[in-house]
Amino acid sequence: MGNCCVTPSSGGNNKKGRKKQKQRENQFEDGPGNKLVVLKKPTGREIGLRGHYTERAAAFVTKTIVEVVQMCHKHGVMHRDLKPENFLFGSKKETAPLKAIDFGLSVFFKPGERFNEIVGSPYYMAPEVLRRNYGPEVDIWSAGVILYILLCGVPPFWAETEQGVAQAIIRSVVDFKREPWPKVSNNAKDLVKKMLDPDPKRRLTAQEVLDHPWLQNAKKAPNVSLGETVRARLMQFSVMNKLKKRALRVIAEHLSVEEVAGIKEGFQLMDTGNRGKINIDELREGLHKLGHQVPEGDVQIIMEAGDLDKDGYLDYGEFLAVSIHLRKMGNDEHLHKAFQFFDQNQSGYIEIEELRNALGDEVDTNSEEVINAIMHDVDTDKDGRISYEEFAAMMKAGTDWRKASRQYSRERFTSLSLKLMKDGSLESNNESR
Repeated sequence: MGNCCVTPSSGGNNKKGRKKQKQRENQFEDGPGNKLVVLKKPTGREIGLRGHYTERAAAFVTKTIVEVVQMCHKHGVMHRDLKPENFLFGSKKETAPLKAIDFGLSVFFKPGERFNEIVGSPYYMAPEVLRRNYGPEVDIWSAGVILYILLCGVPPFWAETEQGVAQAIIRSVVDFKREPWPKVSNNAKDLVKKMLDPDPKRRLTAQEVLDHPWLQNAKKAPNVSLGETVRARLMQFSVMNKLKKRALRVIAEHLSVEEVAGIKEGFQLMDTGNRGKINIDELREGLHKLGHQVPEGDVQIIMEAGDLDKDGYLDYGEFLAVSIHLRKMGNDEHLHKAFQFFDQNQSGYIEIEELRNALGDEVDTNSEEVINAIMHDVDTDKDGRISYEEFAAMMKAGTDWRKASRQYSRERFTSLSLKLMKDGSLESNNESR
């Protein structure tokens, strides 16, 4: 269906402005006073880059998203790729209209019709998509994932690897314990649970979501910021774990003079003050000089991921590690050397004690929690240790969940779905929620 936006169109008597607008949109009537607006060139700002959210703000955004879903389903259209970056505010104003974009994966459906093609972005895929038997209920699941992200800043089902993401979706266990969930109202949590029900027959319809008390009373929802944690995660969330950062440093130490020459020249070009370190302005300007048109949000993410000591600068070592990751310079030879660094007893596996020893100087607070979280994410076969294959998969995965969701290929997720079907993972019972 191509690139388009759906939004209730406003009236207005500004003929000049409407003429300009018409040049980049087509309109289709949908009853009195309501139109589908199809933009030829969508513009605006993603909802995930909007800044901090209050419950009230999240409620109004969610209401608009679900109204779009309801309108699509009413016309027999299933979007199949709802995610934060596919909703844009028309401008930076708080009152700016919200537009849905990118209907490239959408399809027409008839009541009761089932689909088996694996499409969409992994973090927003419903369990039945992985089971290859789904209908329009998948759009409500994706909208529920977006709501979860708006309220806490991270996806409900996340892992460093494709298989880890798929297994988390199948388990469908939603975490309401971490910050800021204790501050979130019970009504909001109830709606999230019902939108993320793994059984599509029990999952709410678009109309039932709109009738939910939390959205019905959106104006009364708490208007208190959910905290700087959420704001920071939404604005520059980077989840490159400590193991990956350490491994990149090991790879950097083993690069040849030829391999690092170009990176060193790039760093020297950016380091206009000859201080041996660069700030975000120098990074932004330097990337531009080198011909890289990097969006502002991505510059923030690069800085956040690379600035290990959090002093607001990238020194040469930090810049080198980031460059290796961005250039995907970690070939198999480099990855094997990094793996051997962690595999101290040469058993062919990284065990939890080796992880503790290697990351002892990297982890300050909650060290055991961080170590266990890394093991949980990377050890996809759950044998309590990290194989080379699992290590390599982690190193090749995206560092930012928004970016990573764009990097997974449909073919890989299709083959992963078949693998999970064969080993029985897709038949697992849902744990208590």
